[in-house]
Amino acid sequence: MELFNPTEEHSHLRKSVRQFVQSEVEPQAARFDKEERFNLELFKRLGELGLLGITVPESFGGSGMDATAVVIAHEELSASDPGFCLAYLAHTLLCANNIAVNGSQEQKQRWLPKLCSGEWVGAMGMSEPQAGTDVLAMTTSSSKSKDGYSISGRKMWITNGAIDENRTPCDCLLFYAKSDQHKSDSKHISTFVVERGAKGFSVGQKIEGKLGMRASNTAEMCFDNCLLPIENRLGDEGDSLIHMMRNLEIERLGLAAMSLGIARRSLDIMINYSKERQAFGKKLAQFGQIQAHIADSYAEYQAARCYVYNTARELNLTKPGSRLDSDGVKLIASPMAKRIADRAIQTLGGYGYVAEYVVERLWRDSKLLEIGGGTIEAHQKNITRDLTSSHS
Repeated sequence: MELFNPTEEHSHLRKSVRQFVQSEVEPQAARFDKEERFNLELFKRLGELGLLGITVPESFGGSGMDATAVVIAHEELSASDPGFCLAYLAHTLLCANNIAVNGSQEQKQRWLPKLCSGEWVGAMGMSEPQAGTDVLAMTTSSSKSKDGYSISGRKMWITNGAIDENRTPCDCLLFYAKSDQHKSDSKHISTFVVERGAKGFSVGQKIEGKLGMRASNTAEMCFDNCLLPIENRLGDEGDSLIHMMRNLEIERLGLAAMSLGIARRSLDIMINYSKERQAFGKKLAQFGQIQAHIADSYAEYQAARCYVYNTARELNLTKPGSRLDSDGVKLIASPMAKRIADRAIQTLGGYGYVAEYVVERLWRDSKLLEIGGGTIEAHQKNITRDLTSSHS
């Protein structure tokens, strides 16, 4: 079996995404990063390609593909514009895939076609100002009445939370909240979906001045006695810890795939520059220090790539149980991407430090992958706990 393109469908997907990246994503990447803007129009084009619902069943407007397809799409997009790819991940994996797995038939029909087509931009709200890695410390609350739920609280660091410079909220935010009626149970968490225009739902602040991933918008989302009907709750009340954990598996795999794209592009730039640039009468590729940068980077990239694609091959999108390796691939791949981008900058010297050669942007973008979707420290904790509790 060919690990990276196991079927003809996967090969076609990689080819079509790569062509789209070369013709439409790459020409705009530097400008939108510099301007710290989300390219909404280009994002909608992903819907035309069938990418915005890549894991969503075809009956709801998606492409019905698997975790390997997810990895292919994220690797190819992030090789050009990781910030744009992060917006894609938040919409496709955190929102649309979550609804596809956990929503009722009516909810899927209500929300998924618009998310898959690109008519709507989706996001997911889990982190809060005082609750990031410690997700069970969230304080956003839901109070139930006969008419539905009243939601109060704040969500922070929400990719796609605002879709423009005017702080326009996303069309559809899937988020988690604790029940007022079960305050003593930190795991009594429910999943809700709120649509733009709901009373009491707004963007608090659009986060500016980010180190990287500037082509995706990040925002604080506010709930001030936001009223939602019961039909906007996904699954049973208080039963959403499993939603969160299951969706974190595909999110972390997607983020690891983004690391592969960053590493591959950085390696390509490093190799090409070392073949052309001369110093002391020799090409850079003839110097041992540069050879170490290139050889180590290639080996690390290929090792991480095999781990990521093998984990994708085994991951079931509808069932939990892959946390050990979804944590593992992100733990390995995210620092690897940053190291290779750093080596590329070192190889290019002053040219690597400026925007023209791309690697400075890839280096800045790579850092978020060690933090978002779970820090590398959290992965170390999870992996150790899982191994010591189950190892024989």
